[in-house]
Amino acid sequence: MLRDSLRGFLEAHWAGGGGEKRPSPDNISAIWRKLVGQGVAALGSGRDEGGLREILVAMAEIGRAACPAPMWPTALANLALSGSRADAAVDLLEKLHVGTAVAAFSFGARDPDAGAGSIRIDGSCGTGVLRFVEAASATHLLVAVDEFQLALIQLDASGIAIAPTRAIGAWGLCEVKLDSAPLTLLPLEAIDLGDLRLKAQIALLARAHGAARRAFDLAVDYAKERHQFGQPIGKFQAIQHKLANCVIALEGVSLILDHAARLHDTGDGNWRYFADCAAAFGGDALRRVSLETQHIFGAIGYAEDHEASHHFKRVHLDTIALGGAPEARRLLASYLLDRGGAPLPQYDLGPSGNELRAEVRRWLDQNWSGDRKARFDEQPFEKREFDADFARGIGKTGWIGLAWPKRFGGQGRSPLEQVAFMETMEQAEAPRIGASIQANALMIFGTREQQQKYLPEILRGEAMHGMGYSEPQAGSDLAALRTSAVRDGEHWVINGQKIWTTTWWGKYMFLAARTDKNAKPPHAGVSMFIVPMNAPGITVQPSRTMYDGTFANIFYDDVRIPLENIVGEVNGGWKVLTGALAFERGLVGGGIVLKVARAFEQLRRHVMTTEGDRPPPAQDPIVRDKMATLACEIEVGRQLMMRCAELAADGVTPPEYGAISKVYSGELMERFGEAALDILGMRAAVSEQMPGAIDNGRFEQNLRHSLMWVISIGTNEIQRSLIAQRGLGLPR
Repeated sequence: MLRDSLRGFLEAHWAGGGGEKRPSPDNISAIWRKLVGQGVAALGSGRDEGGLREILVAMAEIGRAACPAPMWPTALANLALSGSRADAAVDLLEKLHVGTAVAAFSFGARDPDAGAGSIRIDGSCGTGVLRFVEAASATHLLVAVDEFQLALIQLDASGIAIAPTRAIGAWGLCEVKLDSAPLTLLPLEAIDLGDLRLKAQIALLARAHGAARRAFDLAVDYAKERHQFGQPIGKFQAIQHKLANCVIALEGVSLILDHAARLHDTGDGNWRYFADCAAAFGGDALRRVSLETQHIFGAIGYAEDHEASHHFKRVHLDTIALGGAPEARRLLASYLLDRGGAPLPQYDLGPSGNELRAEVRRWLDQNWSGDRKARFDEQPFEKREFDADFARGIGKTGWIGLAWPKRFGGQGRSPLEQVAFMETMEQAEAPRIGASIQANALMIFGTREQQQKYLPEILRGEAMHGMGYSEPQAGSDLAALRTSAVRDGEHWVINGQKIWTTTWWGKYMFLAARTDKNAKPPHAGVSMFIVPMNAPGITVQPSRTMYDGTFANIFYDDVRIPLENIVGEVNGGWKVLTGALAFERGLVGGGIVLKVARAFEQLRRHVMTTEGDRPPPAQDPIVRDKMATLACEIEVGRQLMMRCAELAADGVTPPEYGAISKVYSGELMERFGEAALDILGMRAAVSEQMPGAIDNGRFEQNLRHSLMWVISIGTNEIQRSLIAQRGLGLPR
């Protein structure tokens, strides 16, 4: 409600794109008085007046409107002084809330940016220079003097000179010179200065996000309208993929900002970690979005009077302030690696999710530990993908049907409980179980007889289903598949070849075949079948993958299956196939990021370990920066996973959102693998079962395995096109 209200208000009362190139103090004062009338000046002054989440919403909308209203310093004044017993503080806040005073704020010598300046206090006067201050229309300036107090300076007093500063080609910042200027010292009674600085940084990041998002929206509209070479430029794959990358970055920043603010407003101390993650990720991500936006606009975008140019400047100014992403990474590295270090925070998955996580952990401790787990871990990777005894053991718990509706024998659990289960299984490095994609398709499209036959054995852990989709001439372009299914009396007769099939050893194959070779469009002639893998006429030729797993080429020669083995309608298989893929993409992004999170904890332990006379890698500043970067990227991936779970709880995760999670997490797994090799060196390259291999070659094997995740279930390039076309409405 606040977002919609502010957006409508600013559209009505402030010229988009910042109006004048250099807004006058009078114009800034005028729009601020109107905003004060909307109540935004009180945000952050108490629980009833809105918390950090509301501040970030207001900052984002002000950034979107390119409005220089002094929301940021006002919010900081509220956060710093609310609850203060000092008369000057109480008086200032009262005036700010009714608009008779306007604040400016500087962290002075406490700003991580050494160029921000400082002041020296001599009794009740201050002398010094403060730079990069948003003071164009301010009447009062608050300056951090030390960790425990602020100086309050009335800007119309003697000994004060204010000079506008042009930065990134924009006006709005000032240099403030104090020469024995009178001031009042105010104690910081209810907030730590470090916390205030962190809130200030993510508030600026929210404003930058609003600006970047507005410029991005303009670029999407432009890509639909601008024609070159006889068609809209938004039809070109290069443009679509640029914009898809921007969507992923913008969504990641939005989610992690909101998560940090939610935690803050509910009293969870982990808000600091996530705020640093937001600053570390968002600083770089929003600047990339800003650059890509300008690329879309071409020459039009770097005209000074184009709205996008104002947003470009705002994004860069706000993301480098207060030390920017480098300072956030420094703080993250300290959290993760110093004084014994701390693991990635555990997410609160609600009472039921948290309880299930503990229950699964207890079961694994009893059934997947000690000698049994050690023997399993000693096997080569291709033997660790599946364990039939483990699958049957899990089958007895009913957890394979964790999210299934109860009418199918499932437990009807929430998506958050599903996340709890996946996370705990991944942390234990448990092997694969179930056939969730095929089970989901059967529950939606299967006949009652199919559901009664196939679902119980999946639920018991007794049957795995492979997916027979890809063919030599039909990989991402599945509509081009040639494997045929022809009706012959009471049977379907299948002929063709499938490739890259990973679960070739399963009991059944969930197979796509063409039942109408003349259908237009081609996907209208595809049907889905369940094929028993012991049927006559099936030839399996396994091959070794580059990540030490296996897949197979499978030949179907006059394979006869009963008519009732078709899933869904004849020629209606495309709906079944794409529905199953969309369901899998919604899950797979979360599964990948959980793999990376587990591997990160293994890497973190190695980084903190001393070997011989050498200091631990954790003392290397380059390693520390890499670890912090990985941590914030993992948290963005986990946030995308949680968002998919939220959407699933409300119905079905939209295909384009599952694609966002899948693209981001798959490429994160690649980056993690490369970074682990850089950090640990050649020993991390030693493969499994070799002398001296670190964690039995897990790190290098993860890198090789990561390539599968950016290719399978639809390549990331296809996913980017899906994001652009389905999510942004760009033409095919």
